[in-house]
Amino acid sequence: MMRRTMRRTLIVMALILTITSIGTGSSWSQGGYSRRPAAINFGSNTSGAAGLIYIAHERGIFASEGLTVRVKDYATGAVAIDAVLKGEIHIAWSSEFPLVRRAFSKERISAFAVVNRFSDQYIFGRKGGGVENITDLKRKKIGVPRNTISEVYLTRFLTLNGISIGDVSLVDVLPAQAIDTISSGSVDAVVVWEPYSSQIKAQLADRVVGWSVQSSQPGFGVISGSSDWLVENREIVVRFLKALVKSEDYLIRNTEAARRIIQKRLNYDDASMDILWSESLFSISLDQSLIAAMEDEARWMIKNHLTKEKTVPDFTNYIYIDGLKAIKPEAVNIIR
Repeated sequence: MMRRTMRRTLIVMALILTITSIGTGSSWSQGGYSRRPAAINFGSNTSGAAGLIYIAHERGIFASEGLTVRVKDYATGAVAIDAVLKGEIHIAWSSEFPLVRRAFSKERISAFAVVNRFSDQYIFGRKGGGVENITDLKRKKIGVPRNTISEVYLTRFLTLNGISIGDVSLVDVLPAQAIDTISSGSVDAVVVWEPYSSQIKAQLADRVVGWSVQSSQPGFGVISGSSDWLVENREIVVRFLKALVKSEDYLIRNTEAARRIIQKRLNYDDASMDILWSESLFSISLDQSLIAAMEDEARWMIKNHLTKEKTVPDFTNYIYIDGLKAIKPEAVNIIR
């Protein structure tokens, strides 16, 4: 009887060990608990705005959280948001404005973190096209990436200088096309950001005149995803955000090394990098100022008849706070 009891005990122990071994072998373990490895397809425009993602990728921080992050470059953040909604990628960096447009269409997309604030957008006028002063922009052709926050900034910039958006002709020009477009005389002015601003200054020099187009209003670099995907993959979102928080800490403690990582990833020259660094604030948050900016942009769309809607959406419905609140609650200040 004792032998049979011992034999049963040994069999049970062996089964427990086997199950434990299988569980450990099929999951990724770190910090005392197991997590399955996950792959994330991430999209962004090719700028330093996604710097924290590049740092986390280069430093192996995503891997330490059990994540494989594949980065795909897009012409603008708005195009990256389109890719999210088409299911081509999981999450994307963009300014806040594409979410405003999508909210009017009642799309199921939500921002779950602000990762930077930027003030690097400029308008350059071609002197050969008769642009010497801001007032000379009236009745001119201005190249700007349409349906992006650049168009909002341009409208506000012109209004503050006594020019109606109806007094100019807008041409859809992507930043990468800006130098050729303004050089050829196809447009009289262009709105761009880094590294294209520095390239225009270097290549066209005294043939252009430029001004900051943001009128002291910083833009928000947000990370967004399909609302359903974020809820269904909360643990992956938390791990992604943990990696970004570690990346932010690395940038603070190792500023020069972090800067070199971003510069190498984007192949920026020193001039472009200096401007990026001076006009960007890399910090992870979700606060009420984001909501205020989105409401302001929504009113701009209504005023300019860019939507059939007449009321500003409730943008708290387009913010997913659970991920960041789980790891950095002090950075969340959204009033619902």
